[in-house]
Amino acid sequence: MSDEPQSWAPRDSSGAGASSGNHRPTASGEQPGNQPGKPGRSGKKPRPPRTGWRRAVPTWRMTLGTVLGLAVLLGVGIFAAYRLVDIPAANAAATAQSNVYLYRDGSVIARDGDVNREKVKLSQVPRTVRQAVLAAEDRDFYSDDRAVDVKAMVRAGWNTVTGKGKQGGSTITQQYVKNYYLGQERTVLRKAKEAIIAVKLNREETKDQIFEGYLNTSYFGRNAYGIQAAAQAYYGKNVEELTTAEGAYLASLLNAPSAYDVVAHPDNEPAAQRRWNYVLDGMVKEDWLDAAERATTEFPTPGETKPSTGLSGQRGYIVQAVEDYLNRRGILDEKTLATGGYRITTTLDKAKQDAFVKAVDANVTSRTSADRKADRNVRVGGASIVPATGEVVALYGGIDYTKQYVSNATRRDYQVGSIFKPFVLTAAVVNGSTTQDGERITPNTVYDGANKRMVVGPEGPTDYAPANEDDVDHGDITVRTATDESVNAVYAQMAQDVGPGKVRDTAVALGIPTDTPDLTASPSIALGTANASVLDMTEAYATLADHGRHGRHVLVEKVTKDGAEIELPERTTDQAVSREAADTTTAVLRSVVEGGTGTAALAVGRPAVGKTGTAEEDRAAWFAGYTPDLATVVAVMGQNPDTGAQTPLYGALGLPRVNGGGAPAETWAAYTEAALRSSPAREFDLQTAPGSDEEDEPPLDEDPDGSTDPSSSSEPTTSPSGTTEGDQAGSSPPTSGTDTGGTGGTDGGTNGTGGDGGGSGETGSTGGDGGSERTWPTKPARP
Repeated sequence: MSDEPQSWAPRDSSGAGASSGNHRPTASGEQPGNQPGKPGRSGKKPRPPRTGWRRAVPTWRMTLGTVLGLAVLLGVGIFAAYRLVDIPAANAAATAQSNVYLYRDGSVIARDGDVNREKVKLSQVPRTVRQAVLAAEDRDFYSDDRAVDVKAMVRAGWNTVTGKGKQGGSTITQQYVKNYYLGQERTVLRKAKEAIIAVKLNREETKDQIFEGYLNTSYFGRNAYGIQAAAQAYYGKNVEELTTAEGAYLASLLNAPSAYDVVAHPDNEPAAQRRWNYVLDGMVKEDWLDAAERATTEFPTPGETKPSTGLSGQRGYIVQAVEDYLNRRGILDEKTLATGGYRITTTLDKAKQDAFVKAVDANVTSRTSADRKADRNVRVGGASIVPATGEVVALYGGIDYTKQYVSNATRRDYQVGSIFKPFVLTAAVVNGSTTQDGERITPNTVYDGANKRMVVGPEGPTDYAPANEDDVDHGDITVRTATDESVNAVYAQMAQDVGPGKVRDTAVALGIPTDTPDLTASPSIALGTANASVLDMTEAYATLADHGRHGRHVLVEKVTKDGAEIELPERTTDQAVSREAADTTTAVLRSVVEGGTGTAALAVGRPAVGKTGTAEEDRAAWFAGYTPDLATVVAVMGQNPDTGAQTPLYGALGLPRVNGGGAPAETWAAYTEAALRSSPAREFDLQTAPGSDEEDEPPLDEDPDGSTDPSSSSEPTTSPSGTTEGDQAGSSPPTSGTDTGGTGGTDGGTNGTGGDGGGSGETGSTGGDGGSERTWPTKPARP
């Protein structure tokens, strides 16, 4: 090495690097290639310096290096996880334990969850049934060797993160791993383990082995685990006997077992049929089913369930309602609950529950007779809620869960009739509505109560002319008296004046679900064409009882598993309608009990209000009422036990007809009296709207001799038997009759006046398009 000192040029402010190495300086003392403004040895100009925000942005070399580094780390992590994660033993779902359901005092209602599972060989499952499952869940299962659908997993994860709901995104292999080896919880860790185990399992077992395991572990609802248990639970046959249509229905259940059970939830049948069609169309697309055969395939409605006798009486209905509640509120989905081991304390009060059963037995069941064919069709549903807390303290689903599977307390397929009318009055007060003449609507507003009076809208007649009870002309009548006597003509016009949309909005605010079938914004909404459940209507009436404050009903008080408590959503309330609107409605409903169609409720022996109602063609009779402490709804329904078809209640209980003022009101009074027997009676604390007092009511029109017009009288008409006509047990059937506007929802009308409402009686169901005069079969007088 030379002894001549080395000269290193420092880096200048521009960021250009100095010459490196042991180059000798030039004669001028400058390093070669570093002279200002001149190219270096490479002949290229130095790169301009990175200034400002560019200094914070990594270069492409840095980015590429980072990505490659992460890829290496990810690969190492996956490799390590693959080596460390073994295929575990079967999980708890494979040996599920019972769930325990308790009254609020800790006493046991029922134990549910004994696993119903019977394993079968894959060869026992008909080919088309297997293909239906593949069409529903994983059409590429046999054609694709993958165990994990990465694209679907990423999409599902993204949807979950972005708030579009939890998504599955799993192959059949992954689902089998989740069912048999892991659990139903949806976490990133569980999905990662699921993917790794699925890959390993895919290498260790054949596709047939995995598919057989999947079919034997999947949950189909009705406490049925596996395809064989499902075949028995839904069709009462072994898996080998299933048809293609039945197999497609069972395959549809895998997506949402309880929701697609069309027997337990008749209102969900359209959604179930859409899923069933999706499965069959998928089979055609995959060339597993001939298009001609597909075209002739009919939906195979399953049979009634055959539940364990441990769920007899009210127990099964309660368990069903609690499971629906936990699922709908997002507390526990049905698959997680089906794994068992949960201890569920309900809000139900044992004494009140027993009182409800006793009241139904005394006022309905004991009046039925095996000698009367009509009594075979009698069904009863009931619910009771504490207005201040929203707690459901009693629930009556039917005579026996093992005999009548569908709960009459929660079903949504019967019209509610005139118990919907109070919502129209509430809406009128809430919105400060006026009549066609500009007069503000109050309980004392006078309407024309003529029978089949045409409803008039802003543009003139609407072609909707509902009939009153027994085709009675009431003449000029106040809203209060029209409520007492349940006058359809008045309430249909009032709904038009308020605005059908506003009536619907008020009903929803009070607690009627927005997806209630036939909750249509038309004048006929006032007459109760909506198919709300008994529990729905009880929640709405509880809102009125609580001075317009609404909170969703509460059925579950506490849930624990292995000693750990499951978090429950907090109940919140809001002022759904103004207090004066709710209290005004309460004041009017008081006169229904004191002198209208609901006088049977006076037997409660304390201040009470209520409303009677009857569905189209007398297929259901309702009474909805409350005291300051308790809101309760009772419905008597008609249903053929063989076909499931809704039937009129003519002749049931030994009466010409069953109406809201009869057995339902009597049952309500008997239950409420027993339920509140140990509590002091309380008066209603009401703050009504201006002009709502009874003393403000205008005098009725008088005849010249000073007597009042009988057609306008607020006093109920008495039949020869001494009972009050209308919603109470009425007169004998007429020998003949002609109805207008599609009685009971039948198309057609008299002299072309059908329109969109047309039923006679309390419920003006959506009628027909008009037409020639029709004479109807002989039947009893309407409610």
